Parts: sequence; structure tokens; C-alpha cells
Amino acid sequence: MALNRRHTTRTLRAMKQKAEKIAMVTAYDANQARLAEEAEMDIILVGDSVGMVMLGYDTTIPVTLDEMIHHAKAVRRGAQNTMMLVDLPFATYHGDPQVSLKNAMRVMQEAHADGLKLEGGREILPHVEVLINAGIPVCAHLGLTPQAVLKLGGYRVQGRDKETAQRLLEDARALEAAGAFLLVLECVPNDVGALVTEQLAIPTIGIGAGAACSGQVLVYHDVLGMHGQDTAKFVKSYASLHEVTRSALLAYRNDVKQSSFPTAEYTYEIHVDELDQLYGTGERGAPREAD
Repeated sequence: MALNRRHTTRTLRAMKQKAEKIAMVTAYDANQARLAEEAEMDIILVGDSVGMVMLGYDTTIPVTLDEMIHHAKAVRRGAQNTMMLVDLPFATYHGDPQVSLKNAMRVMQEAHADGLKLEGGREILPHVEVLINAGIPVCAHLGLTPQAVLKLGGYRVQGRDKETAQRLLEDARALEAAGAFLLVLECVPNDVGALVTEQLAIPTIGIGAGAACSGQVLVYHDVLGMHGQDTAKFVKSYASLHEVTRSALLAYRNDVKQSSFPTAEYTYEIHVDELDQLYGTGERGAPREAD
């Protein structure tokens, strides 16, 4: 299979203009990234969802900048020919914009990212602008913004009334005007996702925002059905690896307990003469005489 051509901000905009859908998936380690690249994904997102699906946190809020860089570096090693976007985690772009820039530069330089994703609307414009002025491509994120889950009162659909939908649209326009090259829309009604996509020149990526978006993103573990529990309405699982993996681990555990693994086909041999010398006697297992 030919290597992917790494997308740019320009090629993604051209995809929207040609009505060619954009496929994005998250990844958090080199193996996941390698498989995503082999599947010819357009974009790999190193999401701060790593905190919930890989690190065991209840929300994305505890995820640190160092943790994001650690996982992003692994993803880049696994997928060198695919556009890689990285989330800036909670509280790394909400104070002094120059501090935001310093944090963003670390991710770009240490992880070799192709762009960064920031959650929020007009309130984060100073941070978006300083990053873009420094040459850092910015992907915006509106709708359900997981870093604000405490303020939102939980994981709830956003933009279900005229006022909030209008505010979302105005935020989207402002972020585009500031220079964002891509917009993720999470958990908004289908018609709202369609309206925002129609109003913007930049592509939109939906996650629970309807089919009219320029593309879609799902979490790697959701695509593969690795959770073994109920997921969000917008999730479609294309495999059921939770049960497959659990069954495999149980079978391995039982083989070990019953001494049926490892058998001869999984072990190595040593030549009998070498073994005799190792024991120091012709009778293997006999105690060795003292000198």
C-alpha cells in the first residue's frame, strides 16, 4: 500500500470544496497510529480523551501537557505520513496568551504536530490569534467541550435552542475569522451542524453533529468496541474487541493455571551435551559433588 500523503490546511479546505468527506480518528500510541495510517485516515487526533480511555481518569480535566506530549510523540512515531493534530489540555491556554503560546510551541516542537486543537468560542480568541500569528495551525472545537464539562453540568447536547445555537454559529464565524483552519462540532443537533458547515468556508468535523459536516471523528476505542459498556448515541462500533480480548485473556489465564501452556512448541531446547556440562554430571537432576 502506498504511503499516505500528509494533508495540509490547504488540502483539507479543497476537500470541503469538492464535497470529499474527511475521516479522522483518535490515537494514543504508536501501534494505534500505525493501524490508523494503514487504514488511510486523513487525520489522526491525539485527543485529551487519552485521560479517560487510556489513563483511567473520570474526565479530561486532569490530563497534563506532559502527558499529551508523551502520547503525541508515540503517535508521531507510529504515523509519520498522516496529519496529526493534538489537543491542548485543560488550563494550558486560558491565562496569559504568551503562556498559551509557550505551551503550544512545546507540543509542536517536541511532538512534531501538524496543528493543535483548542476548545471554546470567542472567549479564547486571544489565544487562537497568538498561536496563528506564530504559524501554528489551530483546529477549533465547539458544542460539547469536555474540558468545560463541570461548567456545562455534564455531557449534554448543546445548541438545542435558538439562543445557544445562534451563539455557537457566531463563535464559529469568529474562530474562522481569527484563522482557524478546521472546526470540530461535538454533540449538537443535526440541523445546527448542517447550518454551521454551510456558513463556514473551513471544514467541519462532526462527532455527534450529523452527516452534513465535512467529516467525522470517533475515538479509537469506540470504533473497535473496546469498552464493553454503553457508549454515546453518536458512537458506531465496527468491532467488538472487548469480548474478544477478555475471552483471549481468560483462555490464557486458564492455560497457565492448568499447566497447559507453554507446550513444547512454545519452548526452546539446549543440546544434551551442553546441558550435561551445565549440570556438571551425566545424570541430569543429580546433585553436583563438592570440589
